[in-house]
This record gives sequence, structure tokens and C-alpha cells, in this order.
Amino acid sequence: MDNLIFSLNVTLPIFLLMVLGYIFNKLGIIDEKASSWMNKFVFKIALPVLVFEDLASQDFAGTWDGKFVLFCFFVTALSIAVISLISKFIVKEKAKRGEFIQGAYRSSAALLGIAFIQNIYGEMSSGMGPLMILGSVPLYNIFAVIILMVTANDSEEAFSAKEKDASGNAVEKSEKSKLIKSTAVGIIKNPIIIGIFVGMLWSILHIPQPKIFETLVGNVARLATPLGLMAMGAAFDIKKALKEVKPAVIASIIKLFVLVAIFLPIAVKLGFSGEQLIAILVMLGSATTVSCYIMAKSMGHDGVLSSSIVMLTTFGCSFSLTFWLFILKSLGLV
Repeated sequence: MDNLIFSLNVTLPIFLLMVLGYIFNKLGIIDEKASSWMNKFVFKIALPVLVFEDLASQDFAGTWDGKFVLFCFFVTALSIAVISLISKFIVKEKAKRGEFIQGAYRSSAALLGIAFIQNIYGEMSSGMGPLMILGSVPLYNIFAVIILMVTANDSEEAFSAKEKDASGNAVEKSEKSKLIKSTAVGIIKNPIIIGIFVGMLWSILHIPQPKIFETLVGNVARLATPLGLMAMGAAFDIKKALKEVKPAVIASIIKLFVLVAIFLPIAVKLGFSGEQLIAILVMLGSATTVSCYIMAKSMGHDGVLSSSIVMLTTFGCSFSLTFWLFILKSLGLV
């Protein structure tokens, strides 16, 4: 019972902040414009500052764990590959298949990861959250762009038009080159990645933090979790989310249970424990990020399936993460 209470104390505050955001949206306090602004602020400012704060104050040379980062990287890549293969048997419509794939693998790793770890370990966390983000989030973004572009409704028409063009091969190569370039630039400009590397550099160079600067950074960083979670709650559209129930349920089960059941035991066998396992758990089994819907809409998809997956995984992860955390706590692994 103590372990169950411990688990609920970690997950329920996160879930309730999402519920609060949803309630505020229905009351007209956080409308679509406000929610969009909150997401933008958290993504570009508060979350990078939070990641920076988590790393800059630590001995990064002692914190670095190459084995852990590589594990996160390869597990993420393998998960994307497997989900892409099985999606062909689950979702027949090509455009929706792209939404299914990214919804089933793409976690709220940055936001939930740090919130989850800090809820358990507080200010004494050892930096596994940012290291997990470093190993997984770049792949999330790269493959999301590629998958959504290839499976968009207008992508087939675009490629067919290229085939009819006399210089079709050259055009296609040009488009692929642009895609690779834009994806690389997007990763380099990603605020979270910037926050990670600035924090790493700050730690490695042992740059001192004046009290005023430290207080300012701390105040901005503390905005990330409540604003981000309430914005996620306020962004839900239940009517649209329920339209794609079957593939959304399958994607949600993969996201919350299947990936964790496969890779978490492997992580334990490889010797990972404590905060490392919590970071891996969030990477594998946390809610699908709301940005999946935004990105899907902006790249030629209707976004309904993405919205459904986000809604189901966000509602379900409070209970699924509690279940997994209860197991890890009962086994003495955290």
C-alpha cells in the first residue's frame, strides 16, 4: 500500500494539472490562443531553461553516462522501426498511418521526464532526464518530420508530378536535399537541444552562477511544468479525439505498455537502476506529446488520429506510469 501511495503521489499531481488546464479551457480562462501561447513559451523558453538549470549546476563530467545515452538512442530508433512495420497491418490509409506511427512512439519526454524525475528525486536528481532527452528527442523530431512528409495526403501527388517531369530525378533529389537540410537545421535550432548543450558547456567549464542569475533562472524554470501541463490539458478536443478510437487505442497500448514491457526489463538486465530507470520509463511509456497534433496539421494531415492518441495516452499515462512505478518500487529498483 505504501508503494501504491508513493506512485500515486508522483503521477496524480501531473495528471491533475492537465485536468485543471482542461477545466480552465471549458471555463474560458485558457482559450485556444492562450494555450498556443503557453505551449510556445514553455517550448522556447521555460523548458530549455529548466533543462539548462538541471545540468549547469552539476558536475557533468561525473554525470555523463555514454551507455545510458546510447541505450536511449538505439531503443528509440528500434521502436520507430518496429512501429512503422506493424502500422501497415493496422492502418490502411497512408495519411493516418503517419499519425499512428509518431503517436505510438513520440513521448512527452522533455516535459514529463523532468517533472516525473523531480517529483521523485527533487533537487537532488543526477541529470538523467536531460541525458535521456539527448538520446531520444532528436530522433523523435527527425523521424516525425520524415514520416509525416512521406505519408501526407499531398505527398503522393507531389511525387507523381515529379515522375512526369522531364527532369524528375533531379527535382526529387533536390527535394530530398532540402528535407535533409531543413531537418538538420530544425534539430540544431531546437530550444531544448540548445538548453541541453548550453547546460553541458556551463557545467564542463565550471562557470559560476551569480545569485541574481541563479534566482532568475530558477523562477523561469519553475514555470515549465505547471504551464506546460495545463496547456496540454487545455488543448484537448474530446469530440475530435473520439472519432479515431480503434487505431488510437492500439497506438496508446503500444505507447503506454508494450514498449515498456519489452525494453524496461532489458534496461534492468543491462544494469540501469534508480533515476536511470525512471527516465527510461518516461521515454518509453509517457503520454504522446501534444506537438504531434500541431505538426500533423501543419504537414497535410487532418490531425484527428493524433488528437485521439494524445487524449488517450495523457489520460492513461497517470495510471500506467503508476502501475510501472509501483512494480519498480516493489522490486526495489527505484
